[in-house]
Amino acid sequence: MILSRYERMIAKRYLLPGKGEGFIFLVASISLIAVMLGVAALIIVMSVMNGFRAELFDKIVGLNGHAVIQGYGGRLPDWREIADQARRTPGVTSAVPLIDQPLMASYEGRVEGVLIHGMRAEDIVHNPTIDGKVTAGSLGALKPGSGNIAIGARLAEQLGATVGGDISLISPDGNTTPFGTVPRIVSYKVAAIFEIGVYDYDKAYVVMPIEDAQTLLGMGDTVGMVQVQTDDPDRVDQMLSPIAQRYAGQAVVTDWRSLNASLFEALQVERVVMFWILSLIILVAAFNILSSLIMLVRAKTRDIAILRTMGASRSAMLRIFMTVGVTIGSLGILAGMVLGFVVLYFRQSLVNGIQYLTGQNLWDPSIRFITELPSKPSPFEVAAIVGLALGSCFLFTLYPAWKAASTDPVQVLRYE
Repeated sequence: MILSRYERMIAKRYLLPGKGEGFIFLVASISLIAVMLGVAALIIVMSVMNGFRAELFDKIVGLNGHAVIQGYGGRLPDWREIADQARRTPGVTSAVPLIDQPLMASYEGRVEGVLIHGMRAEDIVHNPTIDGKVTAGSLGALKPGSGNIAIGARLAEQLGATVGGDISLISPDGNTTPFGTVPRIVSYKVAAIFEIGVYDYDKAYVVMPIEDAQTLLGMGDTVGMVQVQTDDPDRVDQMLSPIAQRYAGQAVVTDWRSLNASLFEALQVERVVMFWILSLIILVAAFNILSSLIMLVRAKTRDIAILRTMGASRSAMLRIFMTVGVTIGSLGILAGMVLGFVVLYFRQSLVNGIQYLTGQNLWDPSIRFITELPSKPSPFEVAAIVGLALGSCFLFTLYPAWKAASTDPVQVLRYE
């Protein structure tokens, strides 16, 4: 919107409080603050929701892969052939054997349910989700036949186990005797404790060499599944379609969407709902701009009439009042972006401070899956929020600007 010099001067004067116009300025200031809060709230909430999805995706997929080729009955005898075939599939970056089996763990009288995660020693060390998350001990000690395991930090807390302690893993598939099946109980030494950051994993996972897991579970040379990583997670079902067809009847291919469908769908629905609910704050702020401009037009009716008699056109009046409204909205949007990013930067400190002041645990990882408040701002979503706020402010300036442009100077100045 291009303004002439005198139009810019008038718009600037109308933005500042004049004599007897303190209430109008107060309403305009409230409108600016409302836009700021609405934009900041949307940026914060959408960034946190994106952070949730990204953190969960990275950590869940990092352990379980983009897809798994799982044998019927939990056994996959031809896993080497299947893994080789998967590696030759275009788009597949890795295919590694894996054993996932729920068992029981016992330590000094404490018993907890655990999930055995059997992997090859080299895959354990080079797994980006586990590597670098070790809080005690070393993953390098997990060698086949060593009797060493790694456990999650929350599981270690629940059992009271430390590095060097011996944990007994209890498998129900034990030896058959005349009196029934005797559970197999094998003792392992804790060589490392890791903290992935997903509560459900940290409280249950026991990582061990796949050869030791095969021995514990009596699986022989079989594995439970082949874990597959690809270069494009969104196309994993298309990439592995030939594998699924070739080994139909022997194995089933399940991608990350199916494995975690309810969780990621719930996050997606929540993102959409939160966006539109919080957008109402911006609409309320735009209504405030509308009301402040209407009051400004009524207060400046005489000035508008004089300007019209001096040669100002209707379009000039339209541009002036639209500029005033859009300027208020733009300043609110800019302030909201600054506030939003500042809050995101100090988000965990704010949560910790509120927890300290209230004495309440606002971020219980057992409920919220992730141990810290995540954040991942999306430039596209920030641009959409700015566009929504700016568009709303622009639309709500049209009516008061049109009323100002429609002022009849003859009627206003008749009795002057």
